[in-house]
Amino acid sequence: MRRSVESSSSDRYDETYPLASIIRYSFGARGDMPPVKFTWYDGGLKPARPDELEENRPMKSEHEEEDEGMLFIGDRGKILCTFNGGDPKLIPQSKMDSYKQPPKTLPRSPGNEREWLDACKGGKVKPGGDFEFEGMVTETLLLGNVASRLGQRLTWDRSNLKVNSDVAQKWVRPERRSGWEL
Repeated sequence: MRRSVESSSSDRYDETYPLASIIRYSFGARGDMPPVKFTWYDGGLKPARPDELEENRPMKSEHEEEDEGMLFIGDRGKILCTFNGGDPKLIPQSKMDSYKQPPKTLPRSPGNEREWLDACKGGKVKPGGDFEFEGMVTETLLLGNVASRLGQRLTWDRSNLKVNSDVAQKWVRPERRSGWEL
């Protein structure tokens, strides 16, 4: 699967990350799943306020301590939730009021920390975290960092671990100093 990422940001410096950035990811279709676009805002930057969000309603969950959260935009509506995906709410409120919660059919997690501790103690229940999946998430976020650093659109070929920029490729596969080869 190919994906692309591009970033716009405040001033870039070799020594630090920018103070603020917007990173846009595009993921290709997989099987019967359509393409997906994902945008990350940081440094105080935020998406435009959705037209569906009531004037008196803040653009964050009532349970969010910080001024952060997530906004999912789908073909049939929008959902606001906390940064960790908790307390999801359809917008506008009228959609949330008419929503009927489906029955809970999946086992619930006791939390990342508890799962990790139980796994360390030899617990029999497999943790919900999956290294292969989490590796792909980390790869995606790091690719956003590279795009932000370069300030250019990158195309990523995951199966070959290749990016369409020689400069970026040196960050993906840096040369090792003598004695530190793998």
